[in-house]
Amino acid sequence: MPLLSVRNLRTWFPVYGGVLRRQTGDIKAVDDVSFDIEAGKTVGLVGESGSGKTTVGRTLLKLTPATSGQVLYEGRDILPLPESEFRPLRKDLQMIFQDPFGSLNPRMTIGAILAEPLEIHFPTMTRDERRDRVAELLKLVGLPADAMGRYPHEFSGGQRQRIGIARALAVKPKFIVCDEPVSALDVSVQAQIVNLLQDLQEQLGVAYLFIAHDLAVVEHVSDHVIVMHHGKIVESAPAGEIYANPRHDYTKKLLSAVPKLAA
Repeated sequence: MPLLSVRNLRTWFPVYGGVLRRQTGDIKAVDDVSFDIEAGKTVGLVGESGSGKTTVGRTLLKLTPATSGQVLYEGRDILPLPESEFRPLRKDLQMIFQDPFGSLNPRMTIGAILAEPLEIHFPTMTRDERRDRVAELLKLVGLPADAMGRYPHEFSGGQRQRIGIARALAVKPKFIVCDEPVSALDVSVQAQIVNLLQDLQEQLGVAYLFIAHDLAVVEHVSDHVIVMHHGKIVESAPAGEIYANPRHDYTKKLLSAVPKLAA
C-alpha cells in the first residue's frame, strides 16, 4: 500500500460577478489529479506558475479545502475527517514553505519556533526534553545549538530554510510537502538544501512531494516526476524516463527551458 494515494482530486475556486455577485464559473486549479507516493520516496511535481502544483500540496494537507476526490493516507481518506479527528495526523503530514522568512514568526526565537509543534503534539514532554529535541533538530540540519536563542532576521536565507526544515521534522513526520523549498535561494545555496533534504530522507525514511518549476532541481531529488499544466497532469513517469524520453509537448518545452552548460 502506498503511504499516500491521491484519487481524482479536484480543487476549484468559485468566480463571482455582476451586481448581485452571483457565481459565474470556477477556476479549476486542480482538476482530476491522481498519483501515489510510497514511503521513503520522492515524487517531483513540476509546472509553471499557475499550473496548480502548490494547490495540490496545500489540499493534501487540508490547508486548502478540496472540491472532490480522495486523499488516502495509509489507506484512510483524510479529506472528510473533521479537524478533531485529523489533528492527530498532522504530525505525520508536514510542509516546508517556499518563503524561508515569511514562514517564520519574526517575534519568536528559533528555539520557540521549533518547540511550538512539540508543545502541540507532545504535551507530556518536559521543558528539558523539548530543549534537547530542539538542539537535536538544529544539529540535524547543520546549525549550532546556540541558534535557538536567536531570531529569524539574524540568519541568511539558506539558514532560515534549514530552520523551516527542522520545524517540519520536529514531530517526526512520515510525509513532507516541499513547496518550492529552494526557489527563493541563491543557486549556490540551493544545492546545499537539496543535498540536505536527500540526506535527511536517507536517515529518517521520510517521503517527499517536491514541488518546483525547475526541472533541473527535480531531476536530482525525484524517483518519479509528475508534470502539471492548467490544473491537470499531462505526464507522469519515473524520473529517468521523463528526462530521457519526454512524451508530452509541454514537458518538452519545460525541458528545453532548462539551462545547459556550453561545451
